[in-house]
Amino acid sequence: MWRQYWTFLTSALTGDLGTSYATRQPVSTMIAQQIAPTLQLAVAAALVSAVTGILLGSFAALRRDGVLDSAIRVLSLVSTSMPSFWVGLLMIMLFSFQLGWFPATGNAGVASLVLPALTLGLSAAGTVTRLVRNSVIEVVGDPFVAALHAKGLRPRVVVMKHVLRNAVIPTVTVVGLQLGALVAGAVIVEAVFSRQGLGQMLVQAIGGNDYPVIQGVVFVIAVIYIVINIVVDISYAFIDPRVRSSLSRA
Repeated sequence: MWRQYWTFLTSALTGDLGTSYATRQPVSTMIAQQIAPTLQLAVAAALVSAVTGILLGSFAALRRDGVLDSAIRVLSLVSTSMPSFWVGLLMIMLFSFQLGWFPATGNAGVASLVLPALTLGLSAAGTVTRLVRNSVIEVVGDPFVAALHAKGLRPRVVVMKHVLRNAVIPTVTVVGLQLGALVAGAVIVEAVFSRQGLGQMLVQAIGGNDYPVIQGVVFVIAVIYIVINIVVDISYAFIDPRVRSSLSRA
């Protein structure tokens, strides 16, 4: 077993992930053909998660302990708790079968991306919402915010230019980590919406006991997750001036 594992690792470093039992094609070629729709879905879902979470979290923090704050906190908890495959089925029933606004399946353009991105992104938006809310509340209580108000700056300017700018910095880490998780989560959503991508390929490989494809897809998803984490750590030096100053002193 250890020799087989060593052979797989050394071959993977050169891009050789084995050969599919079912199609007799190189697994790396199959993944290269299917990875684009999965990354497209993951990025779209990350945008949905970030935009929704930042907006709702900011509104909740600025209306702290009010009706809107309570409603947003409950909504974020519900969205985090609901499984994505169930949300996807609800999306299909409502927006495809009942209203007919978006196609239920396929990869036909941007319209077919809306429901999968919402399904995947809204479930992750709850975490971003809670983080942004806590960050905004913490920043609002900082002394520099009181000083800005004392200088006569309008509340909207203080919130938009100073509070949100400092509060969103910790969110970058969560969104980056979510992007890696969303790539893995796209497997389930692609199966629900019958979209082409790594998810469909993985489901078919599991059904056919195509082990080279299974381990190849899992390996690629793990590598993507690691790379995203590294990029997020590096981006901190560009986003937060305090990190840049500490690195320059070091």
